[in-house]
Amino acid sequence: MSAVDSFGSKGVLDVNGKQYEIFRLNAVEGSEKLPYSLKVLLENLLRTEDGANITADHIRALGSWNPEAEPDTEIQFTPARVIMQDFTGVPCVVDLATMREAVKELGGDPKRVNPLAPAELVIDHSVQIDVFGTGDAIERNMDIEYQRNGERYQFLRWGQTAFDDFKVVPPGMGIVHQVNIEHLARTVMTREVSVDGQAPVLRAYPDTCVGTDSHTTMENGLGVLGWGVGGIEAEAAMLGQPISMLIPRVVGFKLTGSIPAGATATDVVLTITEMLRKHGVVGKFVEFYGQGVAEVPLANRATIGNMSPEFGSTAAIFPIDDVTLEYLRLTGRSRENVDLVEAYTKEQGLWHDPSKEIAFSEYLELDLSTVVPSISGPKRPQDRIELTNAKPQFREDLKNYVDNGHTELHGVDEASDESFPASDSPAFHGNPHDQDAADEPRRPASAASGATGRPSSPVEVTMGDGRQFELDHGAVSIASITSCTNTSNPSVMMAAAVLARNAVEKGLVSKPWVKTSVAPGSKVVTDYYEKSGLVPYLEKLGFYIVGYGCTTCIGNSGPLESEISQAVQDNDLAVSAVLSGNRNFEGRINPDVKMNYLASPPLVIAYALAGTMDFDFAADPLGQDENGADVFLADIWPDAAEVQHIIDGSIDTSMFDEEYGAIFDGDERWQQLPTPAGDTFAWDEDSTYVRKPPYFEGMGAEPEPVEDITGARVLLKLGDSVTTDHISPAGSFKSDTPAGKYLTEHGVERKDFNSYGSRRGNHEVMIRGTFANIRIKNQLLDGVEGGFTRDFTNGGEQAAVYDASVNYQAAGTPLVVLAGKEYGSGSSRDWAAKGTALLGIKAVIAESYERIHRSNLIGMGVLPLQFPQGQSADSLGLDGTETFAITGVTALNEGTTPKTLSVVASKDGAEDITFDAVLRIDTPGEADYYRNGGILQYVLRQIAQ
Repeated sequence: MSAVDSFGSKGVLDVNGKQYEIFRLNAVEGSEKLPYSLKVLLENLLRTEDGANITADHIRALGSWNPEAEPDTEIQFTPARVIMQDFTGVPCVVDLATMREAVKELGGDPKRVNPLAPAELVIDHSVQIDVFGTGDAIERNMDIEYQRNGERYQFLRWGQTAFDDFKVVPPGMGIVHQVNIEHLARTVMTREVSVDGQAPVLRAYPDTCVGTDSHTTMENGLGVLGWGVGGIEAEAAMLGQPISMLIPRVVGFKLTGSIPAGATATDVVLTITEMLRKHGVVGKFVEFYGQGVAEVPLANRATIGNMSPEFGSTAAIFPIDDVTLEYLRLTGRSRENVDLVEAYTKEQGLWHDPSKEIAFSEYLELDLSTVVPSISGPKRPQDRIELTNAKPQFREDLKNYVDNGHTELHGVDEASDESFPASDSPAFHGNPHDQDAADEPRRPASAASGATGRPSSPVEVTMGDGRQFELDHGAVSIASITSCTNTSNPSVMMAAAVLARNAVEKGLVSKPWVKTSVAPGSKVVTDYYEKSGLVPYLEKLGFYIVGYGCTTCIGNSGPLESEISQAVQDNDLAVSAVLSGNRNFEGRINPDVKMNYLASPPLVIAYALAGTMDFDFAADPLGQDENGADVFLADIWPDAAEVQHIIDGSIDTSMFDEEYGAIFDGDERWQQLPTPAGDTFAWDEDSTYVRKPPYFEGMGAEPEPVEDITGARVLLKLGDSVTTDHISPAGSFKSDTPAGKYLTEHGVERKDFNSYGSRRGNHEVMIRGTFANIRIKNQLLDGVEGGFTRDFTNGGEQAAVYDASVNYQAAGTPLVVLAGKEYGSGSSRDWAAKGTALLGIKAVIAESYERIHRSNLIGMGVLPLQFPQGQSADSLGLDGTETFAITGVTALNEGTTPKTLSVVASKDGAEDITFDAVLRIDTPGEADYYRNGGILQYVLRQIAQ
């Protein structure tokens, strides 16, 4: 490690007699005026200055940051650690294992492929809600999880032993972001370092962390600067590669007032999401400031930080203050750690001082007292609906989900409102879609149920256990308290439990068609639920704990009961899901559910009681009490003071000490898994979960020159807001899909398909699942949803996207994608870029990009191009049947990055369409990655040398 210190910033901090080496920010002129987040970046540059990649000029540029200027200075950010979840972590470890073999083939030492920064992986994305509504749901779901994922878990156990500084948190501990803020986050890091051969010293520096999940930003609530990156960027960070970024604009967000009675932290975050999406914060930091910050509990800060990707910012951070220290103490951090955090942040000017004026690039303000109860949906987190307007807005939105706008509703069958008794609640596992009839591809609404696209009356459903009821559009088929956003927050989790108690005491029951579940963010939630004595009330309404993981929010809602699923499909019903999550994109939650709404945990329960989105909580009763009097939501809504009183008496530090004391040990299922050994992994040719990917096949020690693109055809023409879920879905898939056919051909039964997310260690499944979301709309086809396109090697016939790509690649035809605004929004999903590259797509031309996906495309050697300002495929007259030539790419071989590339679209019998597309390779580092064919190839060559 080099010892460049141009500013003489290196010094010593004494904390209770223990000495730490630090890099003092006040050595840089202008540092005291910087926002908190940029101070953290400044320390990062001071500590990693090497005179080459990070120079004194970079440090000065950050110290003299102009808040009003547009970003134009590239810096190299070196995160202190990396965190992963298993859906994105498994392919990361697969790539690292493959890189070890590739380094060996290039004459290097495979052991050099090893994390240089601490890396931790939390297995939280694999548990599915197969069993619900019973006391043994959690155990049965975990048994099924291990049966499905044994191969993947063995592979991760190999990684844990093969790689240094890599730890795995076994299944059943909680959601990655919750485990991160409750235990893994250091807030201030310490590490022994040796500089230029001198004796090692103990260094202290701000905890910074990137993660393979976009909601890594939850740690921003703890003052930890970090954000979600694609798996490929995370791998590079683990291997010591800094992340190239432009010094960002920082949006100052002032909070005043306090949350009023009746509103929750969820309502606050949905309000902030709407505000910041409207304002426009993509690529920017958001930083909360002002006197009101001290009034925001840490759990609420984490809830707000969590939703950063939903409003599009890179980070949404709170500075460190007494509230932070209080949370560190509560969650069992050592006194030594807490004292260091306080001393270090005060010494470095990182402690929040609301009296200091800080200049921001832009300003927003929210008076928390103006927040009202809200939900968001039916397909985007930023589409907030005030609860008082939920019923008319649902009726308006329903027109988009049933053909010809025939949306008259017939209500629900009030006569069948009785709940199933707790002991007889329906519980099952497996998949209702095993039936051949249900395995048919989903048809467009216009073809599904007659001319109106809706049943002429509500659908009668008779269940195998004798329950009878009617289903109509808007029926709440899933009510799930899940996801990292809210299941970390005692204020809303306890509010849900109190509402459940109040409902049960009034004689209310959940509707019998609602699949109910609770998946807490950590086991501590169960501890305080049990101590509060409120668990029986949740269970009486069917809200049993089903697992500790993302479940519904990631698409692991599990199947609807088979009779309900069949009724929905046969009648093309637009049924709904209500979840306390952060993602409600089309096709994400469940393949049978068209309309998805985000809501606070207590509102999730309220909607389970209502049973339908066609409900006005102010005017419509949830049921009747024992005297026959109507019961409204206002009658059972929890009192905020009582909720806080219960929290104060139910949560203590010992819970965190107990649950996290042996966090890496796992249960007996984990401990009994056989663990493969060796520096390189012994690939199993018969595995359908973990396979060696083809990224490095035929790769030389030096990169081949990049070339212009000629003769390209359009694989997909897409509209606005195409998410990474549309590009690479995480949920289940059927046997008639390319991925399903592949697994069937390899001897996997339909019931064992698992999900796309769990299969991310197998590139063969993932290529076939790319652009295979059941709700994606390819404008090359009329009125067709799903992963289909026109295959111009076959006369323009309709074909599966994967099948067409195979034909194009066989013909040597490069491919492009045309898209609208906000292309690649949503989760940080490296397979959205990996799958794009492996399909043979050489360029994407979009109106605008979400940050993570744009960088991931470059990381896989795909050109991200942007239509000229104000232009689009439609305005230019492109219909996707053209042949494309993209020239100017070869300039990158000379070490220059052109601002635009020339695009010519040609079609027989028509005049060529020519335009200059903006090349969205934004930094020199990104240009290096593209020239090497991708970021992993670049890193691999660096290691091999």
